[in-house]
Formats: sequence, structure tokens, C-alpha cells
Amino acid sequence: MKHNKKQKYSITQQDRRLINKHKPCLIWFTGLSGSGKSTIANLLEKELHKEQVHTYTLDGDNLRRGLNKDLMFTKEDRTENLRRTAEVAKLFIDAGVVVIAAFISPYNSIREMIKTIVGDAYYIEVFVNTPLEVCEQRDVKGLYKKARSGEIKNFTGISAPFEIPEQPTLEIKTVEECPEDAVKRILEVLKGRL
Repeated sequence: MKHNKKQKYSITQQDRRLINKHKPCLIWFTGLSGSGKSTIANLLEKELHKEQVHTYTLDGDNLRRGLNKDLMFTKEDRTENLRRTAEVAKLFIDAGVVVIAAFISPYNSIREMIKTIVGDAYYIEVFVNTPLEVCEQRDVKGLYKKARSGEIKNFTGISAPFEIPEQPTLEIKTVEECPEDAVKRILEVLKGRL
């Protein structure tokens, strides 16, 4: 028998907000592998930490070692990976935390699903727009080389599509601005939200 009744607790999200002295949100970085998502996300978290903003970063590699270790890289499994990540982000938001997540998340429908799960009011989408050639030159993990040789199937940007976000909150063109300047722009957007 399925039991879906939501349990009510005494402490509310509002109570947690008052302790944290800021509002929660999800800052979702999307872009190709090697675009600079994690670099910018990490710098942003450092800056927010200095300002005593309670943050937590959800990282794809870390989640795939635990919560999502049963998932592969098929389109269905990648969607499920992101759905679970969004559900975890929703719990952190309820806890009053600013969540930072850097995931390729290649489809507009997936990003829309994430926004629906966490709630439009809490969702901030940052498109880290870096040309494929630049990402391939960086190839920090050697993934593009493996994708080009056929070792990795369904690799975003090579053998699987990346849909350009339709209305990101912010677009960062990494060939035109350094990560530090990108973080300053994100902090400006957050001023009105936290």
C-alpha cells in the first residue's frame, strides 16, 4: 500500500530562513563539458561563503558515486540523474540553503522539469556559453578525445545534442569574460533574490 500523505513538521521554511538571514534558491549552471561551469560555481560558492550565505554544491560526479550510482549515461538515466538532483535541491531549498549545481543538462525540457520541481521562484539558470572548439581544447578529463574516437557514446556536443537555453537568467560567454567577472554578475542577480 502506497502512503503519500505529506508529513507536517513544526519548523517551517520561513523559520529556517530567519536563522540563515537569507532566502534559499537553486543556481543551476548548464553548458557543455569543459565550459567552465564547475570553476565558476566553485568561485561563486567561495564568495557567498565570505558573505555568510549558507550554501551547498551538488556535483554530478559526487552524486554518481552515491545516490545515483545505479544510473548509466543513457538519455533516460541522465534524465533520472537530473530529476533526482532537482529533488535533492528542493530538500535543501526547504532547509533554507542556497544550492549551487553544475550539470551539462543538455535539453530545454530537462531544465524546465528542474524548474518545475524546485519551483520557478527559486530557480536561477546560468548558461555557461563556451564554444565546442574551446571546450575540446580544454578537455580537462579527456572525454572529448574518447567521444571522438567512439569510446564514449551519447556524448553531449559530439554524438548527442545540446539545446541552447531559451531564457536563462544569465548567460556567461567565457571567451569574453573571466570567471571572476562572471561571479560578480551572478552576485548582482542574487542581490535581489537572497
